[in-house]
Amino acid sequence: MPATPTHAAETETAVSRKQSSIALLAIVAIVVHLILRFLIHADPFVTELPLKVAVILGGVPLVWELGVKLLHREFGSDLLAGISIVTSVLLDEYLAGALVVLMLSGGEALEGYAVRSASSVLHALAKRMPSIAHRKQGSTLQEVELDAVQIGDTLLVLPHEICPIDGTVVAGHGVMDESFLTGEPYMMSKTPGSSVLSGSVNGESALTIRADRLAVDSRYAQIMQVMQSSEQHRPRIRRLGDQLGAFYTPLAVALGVAAWIVSGDPIRFLAVMVVATPCPLLIAIPVAIIGSISLAARRAIIVRDPTVLEQVDACKTIIFDKTGTLTYGKPQLTEQICAPSYQPADVLALVASLEQYSKHPLAEAIVDAGREARVVLQETSQMSERPGEGLRGIVAGKEIRVTSRQKYVAQNPAVVDSLPPQVGGLECLILIDGVYAATYRLRDAPRQEGALFVDHLARRHGIDRVVLLSGDRESEVQYLADLVGIDEYYGGQSPEDKLDFVRRETERVTTIFVGDGINDAPALMAATIGIAFGQNSDVTSQAAGVVIMDSSLAKVDEFMHISRRMRSIALQSAVGGMALSVVGMLIASAGYLPPVAGALAQEVIDVVAVLNALRVAIPPKSLVDF
Repeated sequence: MPATPTHAAETETAVSRKQSSIALLAIVAIVVHLILRFLIHADPFVTELPLKVAVILGGVPLVWELGVKLLHREFGSDLLAGISIVTSVLLDEYLAGALVVLMLSGGEALEGYAVRSASSVLHALAKRMPSIAHRKQGSTLQEVELDAVQIGDTLLVLPHEICPIDGTVVAGHGVMDESFLTGEPYMMSKTPGSSVLSGSVNGESALTIRADRLAVDSRYAQIMQVMQSSEQHRPRIRRLGDQLGAFYTPLAVALGVAAWIVSGDPIRFLAVMVVATPCPLLIAIPVAIIGSISLAARRAIIVRDPTVLEQVDACKTIIFDKTGTLTYGKPQLTEQICAPSYQPADVLALVASLEQYSKHPLAEAIVDAGREARVVLQETSQMSERPGEGLRGIVAGKEIRVTSRQKYVAQNPAVVDSLPPQVGGLECLILIDGVYAATYRLRDAPRQEGALFVDHLARRHGIDRVVLLSGDRESEVQYLADLVGIDEYYGGQSPEDKLDFVRRETERVTTIFVGDGINDAPALMAATIGIAFGQNSDVTSQAAGVVIMDSSLAKVDEFMHISRRMRSIALQSAVGGMALSVVGMLIASAGYLPPVAGALAQEVIDVVAVLNALRVAIPPKSLVDF
């Protein structure tokens, strides 16, 4: 199932590469100019030659594109940069022109990075999926292309392989990890008759399956199709520099034209344009963004899309996946309800002693609970775990059996009223020497900081709506929502359902989606800001604008505060720099600031703005407020 970028993505990637080439040309030209001027002391004509090449080859395409924007009445800060490039040529200020070319093309290349990463999600999906399957024909096993697999074919899935097709187990016993696809946090038992999903990871036992769907119709293929749809409908984000430039550019041009008309001297227009060069927008804001990316990286937060730093403070809705985000993604023993004649510690010691030899998905949770309780594991013998019969064994001379409520009640209907009531989550019954001893309840435990984090979102971050979406059962989702204080929740959500919900909400307001599985990738891309936990999947990481390496909600809060701080300091630098530039423009329009002096004054303003922007890289005392 090869994945190819859409035509729009290919076009945007080509544009980004062109901007990167122009930026590289400008850097080389500036370096060569400085070497010729200060080290070789060459003739001025020779020293300016590389700058002229950069301004002509790099500036002309940029000015042409900006002219097209002008025809569409798009007045951004980059438009003023185009005017500055033309002005620098007219003033023979080629170094200034090359610097503006570098700033403009470099900023656009940086923004184009996010577009390329969006397309790479599809390649990551295709790379993860096997291209061949092991098909059994009689006693022989042959490797065939995935597209050659037909419905009804018998396939062998080897240990630790990714299941290539949707099907049904016909032979073998084992477990599969489907958490990235379904949102369920457990390793799922697989016995003859069990269904398997393409994209799930097989455990330690080989399984023989029957193909129930073609590769193009499989669950994994559907997720890829949803991803392609999500990529084509990514929300367009208006950058902070463009928002400010929409006001600053017309003002600067109007002042320059007015000075020209009133004085009759075109030099005044040029002087105003030189002073008006929007370096606080073109330099200070990117410096603040890069500094914030650096600060976040030092705190195990990887910002893959720089534009998200400008958007967090405006987000009004935050949407959570359940497994691995608001929970730890690992089942835990939460309740031990013992019959009156049994002590919890004694029962746990016996059960943990038996479970340490089991491959059942919940065995590890019970063994971990025994380890935390520091129970003494005892000698075990005659252990058996037949499909559908539960776990049996002799521990310290006692017969221990771990089974399901349904199995036990079916064999002993009279005991149904004496058992604890059934609730959400998973459970198992413990029998000692054939007598009911305890009920163990297990859940994917909520993160310790979950309720506090959710509670502070409205007060501290202006979040109006908090939503929980999960592929898990409705009862499990409700249980978690009640624990962490989320009023709006939806269970049984497929990747398509999540995508539809996030897309509708993003059309209404700016959104944040927090998830960690492949099933979350389309929603991560569709939200204004996608935050992925950990590196469980390269697909998820590439779909998100932000990757939290040390999975915790505290890190999400840190990112939100880093973003708010970046926006505040960037606005200080940009607005403050523009204010000083406006003062300079007024002086230049009155004829008291010639072009050369205006260029020097603008350089001073740039230095002040950039120095202020550099403050973002200095970590504050605390970035968590819950």
